[in-house]
Amino acid sequence: MAEADFDVNRKFEAEPRFADYTVDADVHVTPPPTFWAEYLSPQFRDLAPKVESEGEFDFIVFEGTRRAVNLMQSQAGRSFDKYKNAGKLSDMRSGGWMVGARLEDMDRDGIDKAVCFGGGPLGTGNLELYLDSFDAFNRWQSDFCADSNGRMFACAYLTTVDVDQTIAGVKAAKARGDVAVNLPAFPQSLSQFTKEGSVWQAMTGDPNGTRQYRDAEFDPLWATLVDLDMPMTFHLGARTSRFKDKTNFLPDIPMGKPAMLEMINIMLYSGVFDRFPGLRVGLIESGVGWIPWACEYMDRAWEMQRHWTECQIKHPPSFYFDQNVYASFISDPVGVELRHKPGCRNIMWSSDYPHSETTFPHSHKVIAQNFAGVPKAEMDWIVAGCAEKFFGIAGR
Repeated sequence: MAEADFDVNRKFEAEPRFADYTVDADVHVTPPPTFWAEYLSPQFRDLAPKVESEGEFDFIVFEGTRRAVNLMQSQAGRSFDKYKNAGKLSDMRSGGWMVGARLEDMDRDGIDKAVCFGGGPLGTGNLELYLDSFDAFNRWQSDFCADSNGRMFACAYLTTVDVDQTIAGVKAAKARGDVAVNLPAFPQSLSQFTKEGSVWQAMTGDPNGTRQYRDAEFDPLWATLVDLDMPMTFHLGARTSRFKDKTNFLPDIPMGKPAMLEMINIMLYSGVFDRFPGLRVGLIESGVGWIPWACEYMDRAWEMQRHWTECQIKHPPSFYFDQNVYASFISDPVGVELRHKPGCRNIMWSSDYPHSETTFPHSHKVIAQNFAGVPKAEMDWIVAGCAEKFFGIAGR
């Protein structure tokens, strides 16, 4: 079939369910860039991106740049041999931004509820516009979820250039009904802010900066999250994949999963979870099969090295993974097999719709492959119950 004849929004027949109830711990939205002109603060709306079409591509025009629409964030509806990296907005599955289409796709794929991670911000060199774009995207996403008849729940992306501003973002997210907030892997540094790196700063922050989440300046943020019963997440970000680079994409992509351990350990070994035992942190899209190995290794290393390093945490590292840390996977049968090992107590399944790793439209086939021979109660915890607990979502 020629690409011109390929319908990314074609209908799929619903496949038999393997689990009778699912809460998808990680899905995404992909709104067309035209939404910015409506949701940015009034003083910035004239600066919003615009879309131009030429040949087989739509181009996003913004601040003197013109780039083709990247499609890696929206491969749902394509078979693997039809993946493409750039194209038109019409090459994206409309469930990424149209609520009705999303609910239809959830019905076909056997997904009852889902937690939605968006993105933003704008790739701008204008700091005020950059900070405003976080709020704009979060409000659009909250509105999207509010129209889903109680089936979708938003996670707000926050900036960390100023802790007071981050706390304000937490409170605003809670007031909108969002169920979590997402932070960059490391605190952001204004000294490193550039137009070219602004989007990645929202995911990665500044790994080599002078600020770290162990620092006392972030304790009021952790206290606010606990007081509001609001979980926080890291969504990859510790190591970025060169997703436009066909030579390096495959070597890069698995490295982003275990790299998320660094952010947790910065908090864990500095006693953040002792000071705030009610703090819940989610490692989203991390995979889980590596966690039991990491916990066993960390427990042994801590026991041997804690005296000279003057590490004052009260419990072995694996304790905090089972108490405070949650993690999601897409397909990880090794992790499911190790679910009783230390560190894997709180694991959650996700489809990653509509990104390039999505299980859509065959999610229940993937669930069946991952949970063959697993007792139903244990499967139900991983495909629904754990996400309900972490995000504070009411059960069916």
